[in-house]
Formats: sequence, structure tokens, C-alpha cells
Amino acid sequence: MTSEVAVLGAGMHPWGKWGRSFVEYGTAAARAALADAGVDWRDVGSVVGADTVRGGYPGYVAGATFAKALGWQGARVASVYAACASGAQAINTARTQILAGLADVVLVVGADAAPKGFFRPAGGDRHDDPDWLRFRLLGATNPTYFGLYARRRMAVHGDTLEDFAQVKVKNAAAGALNPNARYRKTVTAEEVAASAVVADPLRLLDICATSDGAAALVLCSMEFARRHGATSPVRIRAVSTVTPTYPTTVLDLPDIATDSAAVVAPADGTFRASIAHAAYEEAAIGPDELSLAEVYDLSTALELQWYEDLGLCGEGEGAKLLREGATAPGGRIPVNPSGGLASFGEAVPAQAIAQVCELTWQLRGAAGARQIEGAHAGITANQGLFGHGSAVVAVR
Repeated sequence: MTSEVAVLGAGMHPWGKWGRSFVEYGTAAARAALADAGVDWRDVGSVVGADTVRGGYPGYVAGATFAKALGWQGARVASVYAACASGAQAINTARTQILAGLADVVLVVGADAAPKGFFRPAGGDRHDDPDWLRFRLLGATNPTYFGLYARRRMAVHGDTLEDFAQVKVKNAAAGALNPNARYRKTVTAEEVAASAVVADPLRLLDICATSDGAAALVLCSMEFARRHGATSPVRIRAVSTVTPTYPTTVLDLPDIATDSAAVVAPADGTFRASIAHAAYEEAAIGPDELSLAEVYDLSTALELQWYEDLGLCGEGEGAKLLREGATAPGGRIPVNPSGGLASFGEAVPAQAIAQVCELTWQLRGAAGARQIEGAHAGITANQGLFGHGSAVVAVR
């Protein structure tokens, strides 16, 4: 089992549409995390930034951008880009540096100032880029493939529009209790059904928005945590960043092709299921030992899929788990007690870090009105474009 690192501090800049630079958001989150950790900026040995590609040139070197904004002090620096998995990759880079003895204290920061509407690929002609191709050849915006996933669940597992709506109802209720959430209003299933159809069968309230926001963590070695007086900190026990296994036989946008299985048999499980499996294996725990999960609910239907991919229930049983109340606060395995992307929206390089912030507060017993009683272990799940796995297991 990989050695653990401690989460000494967590901080966020509230999500919304603020009209300011991602650097401002990230700096605010970083200062909040440093204050939470009780660590002076000059004690930070390394800064790892999750890149903000759309934010202009500074976003491509996010680590140095935030180091400069906080004041040059000679720290190591690294920048990571893995689309929606950027935050988990940044956490893993920080953890690796700590375990390698390169730094005792590492600041991880992700921030974004997202465009309105849906995300689109960068300009230019890139015929070998699956993201570019799915827009140009298929016209498949993100909501389009969210809708395709929803249709597949309806056809294969019998999920209903009411099931999808109840995911939003659950997450909106949680988000209403979260001061960092963008949307802090409860909704009813009737309001979800009455919202505009975006990509049939999904309505506007089934799909997450794009947002501005930031999240930051202060990670450190267990030795530093003890010297600092943190005798029982939240610990990161596993970070999964696995890639798919050949052959991939299920179409998974934005990739618009599959591999032939004529000679090589497909893997036993799906790519998303393999992300969680690798995290469980490294952490030496199973899904039955979790207290909560933070998952990547780009749409309501995709949250149901994550229930199955995380092993919280069997294949096709995600909607049943929801209907039983198991994934609501007070249930067997609460999912997205933060409110999820349904309440926050996407701030791409920040969201996987924000998920770990929520685990941290929950495991500390410091989540306020949304606190999960007795929380002792949690997992995050996320997926970046082009085979970037993302899952983090934290324990206390």
C-alpha cells in the first residue's frame, strides 16, 4: 500500500460567474487553504497548478502563475493538464513529490473562468483530435453525449425521467446548504420536468452549467503534520489516474471509434469502473467501507452511472439505489453531499480538487449543515477526456 500524505488545509473560492481572472480565484482559494492549514506561504516547498487552458497564456503554466501571485519565494513548481482530471493529476503530482522527499509541504491549486454555454475545442484544424472531430463531424456538444448516455440507461436499464430528476432534487437540496455552491436553491422534480429540453431526454436542470471558481489543498508529509500538531489529519490513501484497457468496445465520446475485439477479448469491466477499482486496490478498502462519495455529475444520468462504476450497487441498479434513498444524506452511502456539479457547475481544473476539499471537511466533521454523521472514508470520481482516470480515496 502506498504511504499516505496528510491534507493539512482546504480552501475554495465560491463558484459562480464573477467576470474576473482565474488567477484571482485561485489565489483566494490558496490563501484560504494556507490559513486553514496554519502554514505560512514561505513554508511551502512546491506549488502544483491544474492548468486553465482557456484562460490565456498564464493558464498553461498555472503553477508558476499562482506562485507569482502569492509572491515568489523559490518553491518548486509544476503544472498539470488532464482536462477534467487535471485536479486529481495535480494532487497525485503533489503526493509523489512528498513521498519522494522533494518537499514536505505542497500547495495544489486549480481555478477557472469558464465560457458561457458549453465547452468547445480550441480553434484551428486538428484532424487527429477526437474532441475536434466530434464537434466537426457529429455536432456532438457535451450535452449531446450526456443525452446519449441517458438514452442508453433508459433503454438498457429502464431508468426514467423521474429517476434523473430525483438526482437533481437530491443534489440541489445539498447545494442549498453549501456556501461555496453557485446554485443554492432547492428544486422539485416538477421543476426539472418543466425546464427546457436541451438534449432529449435531458432537461436544462439535468445538466450542469459552466462556472468560475477555484479550490486548493495544502498537502504534507505525515511527519510534517505531526510536527505541526496535526495528530489525526485527513489522509490521502490512494489516487487513481489509470487509462483504458485495449480493446475498448463501447463508444465513449468524445472518442468516436471503438477497437476491434476480433482477436483480443474486452476487459472484464469498463474504463470508469477500472478507475475506482485501482483506487480501492491501492487504498486496501472496498466500496462497502465508504462513508460518502463525490462523483462527477455532468448530468443526472451520469451520476447514476457512477453509482455502478464505483461498486455501490450492481449493474443497472443505480436508479434503484437512488429510489431507496441510499445516496441521500442519512442513507447508506451519501453521494455528492457538496451538491455536486449540479450545484456548482464546471470549473474544469478546480473540480477534482474541490471534491477532495469536500471529503476533507466531511471527514473532519466540519461540513456544517450538510455533515454526514460518522464520516471516516470517502472517494471521489471524475473522468478527463481521452482516457484520464481520476479518483481519490481519503480517510481519517
